[in-house]
Amino acid sequence: MQWRDRADLLTFEEITRVARILVERYGVSSIRLTGGEPLVRARLPLLVEQLAGLGVDLAMTTNGVSLPLYAEELRKAGLNRVNISLDSLQAERFAELTRRDDLDRVLDGIDAALAVGFDPVKINVVVMKGINDDEVVDFAEWGRQRGVVVRFIEFMPLDADEIWDRSLVLTQQEIVATLQNAYDLEPVARSSAPATRWRYRDGGGEIGVIATVSESFCDSCDRVRITADGQFRSCLFAAEETDVRALLRDGSSDEVVAAALERTVAAKWAGHQIDQVQFIRPRRSMSEIGG
Repeated sequence: MQWRDRADLLTFEEITRVARILVERYGVSSIRLTGGEPLVRARLPLLVEQLAGLGVDLAMTTNGVSLPLYAEELRKAGLNRVNISLDSLQAERFAELTRRDDLDRVLDGIDAALAVGFDPVKINVVVMKGINDDEVVDFAEWGRQRGVVVRFIEFMPLDADEIWDRSLVLTQQEIVATLQNAYDLEPVARSSAPATRWRYRDGGGEIGVIATVSESFCDSCDRVRITADGQFRSCLFAAEETDVRALLRDGSSDEVVAAALERTVAAKWAGHQIDQVQFIRPRRSMSEIGG
């Protein structure tokens, strides 16, 4: 990992300014704080409070380790929902994947999120063949018992170790087939959200699958991203970024910033082309671009 100097990171005020432009000028109605890990940012509830003032649906994706400490404060500051990343329910495998023996802390974080009233609490599970694909049904059953929404995510070529290979991808079709052997599922109407959803016919909640690789949803994607260091991205897999930080710090007006955002979105690709020979892997990993 190459660590960023604090001066390279957007301030809370700069983040809120970009968010305000997007909300007021373009009707953005939902904001998500991601990472890396957002809870390593000092005084994060202050940013949550500023963004909540924009009147948006405000969510956060986190590894959950620090949620027992911050869940109540974040909820009071205006955070509506949390997604918690968890790729294994087995302590030894969790430690191998994350390089930290923190499974119990993550599970405590999930309990803390539920206790303070975040609804829904979603669990993001990146599924990889031969690594954790044997836990698909375990996660589904655990989610039903815990009252959380489990979302299975296909392994994408954004890993920092660059070990991604198409053969490691457990596809949506394979995930759903495995679940249908254990449960009676019915599909839920598709929206612009990245997950395709199914509900349990017995009323035991729902599951989702984010099938970026096998069944891309680029035609309905309505998301943009701004990185911690102020680079605006029109796609998770974009090869180019727009330096919004420079505009924010050189005295540019909201009109100039907005024009730069518009140009970036106008140049957005028709699709990421992961399964095609011309696919270009982004130079930065998921931890740097706020997946």
